[in-house]
Amino acid sequence: MEYGHVLADDEKRELLRIARATLREHTYSGRIPPGKPHRDSLCAPAGVFVTLHEGDELRGCIGTIEAEKPLYRIIQEMAVAAATRDPRFPPVAEEELDDLTIEISILGATRAVSAPEQIVIGDDGLWIDLGDRRGLLLPQVAISAGWDGATFLARTCHKAGLPPDAWKDPGAKVTAFKAQVFSDLTHPRLVK
Repeated sequence: MEYGHVLADDEKRELLRIARATLREHTYSGRIPPGKPHRDSLCAPAGVFVTLHEGDELRGCIGTIEAEKPLYRIIQEMAVAAATRDPRFPPVAEEELDDLTIEISILGATRAVSAPEQIVIGDDGLWIDLGDRRGLLLPQVAISAGWDGATFLARTCHKAGLPPDAWKDPGAKVTAFKAQVFSDLTHPRLVK
């Protein structure tokens, strides 16, 4: 999951360019374009989520905590998945591409959490594992919703299909994680 390299602005722009080019190619041909990024730092494995917005509305979000593939490749795969496999939305159509904002969250350092006061809203994302249930919410979700630590824990449990206080269960594993989050909006020099 953890990606140790802090990305510079030019690296973020390159990853956004890769994600957008992948969406265009996949929408047109059904393929993910081959190739490698210009920087070796973008080839290290990482956990990644790609979120698509159309205006202020969510249009798709898919990711993985597994750090088994190069960063640029998993961003390509998650961009396509967010556009085509988020069960909450129909697949993104070619005519929507220019109106989409791409947001990338690269998952970083983790730590166990056992109480709401241990959560830093704005810095921490959360995931819970309990039995065969798993739920994850990115750091930006708590900020945009105006949640406190207790609400963030309860909503993460809900995302996993668990009762709101399931994080208190002795078998629950609750993990906070950092993320590098950036988008077309935070890097406006990116040409769509």
